[in-house]
Amino acid sequence: MDYETYRQKFFVSPPPKAQFEMSGLYGTTLFYQDYEPALAFYRQVFGPPAYVEGDSTHGWQIGDTWLTLLRGRQGNPVNVELSLVMPSAQEAERLQQAFIAAGGAGPAPSNALMYAPIRACPVTDPFGVTWMIFSRRAEPDAEY
Repeated sequence: MDYETYRQKFFVSPPPKAQFEMSGLYGTTLFYQDYEPALAFYRQVFGPPAYVEGDSTHGWQIGDTWLTLLRGRQGNPVNVELSLVMPSAQEAERLQQAFIAAGGAGPAPSNALMYAPIRACPVTDPFGVTWMIFSRRAEPDAEY
């Protein structure tokens, strides 16, 4: 379906008024019981962390927010999907390949409608966290 048909079908019009004035998310924290393997995986994908507090807190700056890994006591994250916006389809695909090279798994990239036309490059880390890596597409009239 084209983007205009998609908008008419799924978006509420007029949109409801937001209950709060928010400017974004400051960060996401993932708790891992399998902390050392998770830390090694994310170091391989994102490189060295920009924040280290002892041996149980590591953080990477992702755009204007933070991804923090903490040592957990009761398993690993479940039923979690995080979204990363990349500046281009090539950069989204490159990050997906870095996740896969480090031990993650994901399908081939595809074009999709998800609030806007996107290039989707989903991947799941070895512990079960899904990452929706995407870039916005400039062709709103294309069929998806």
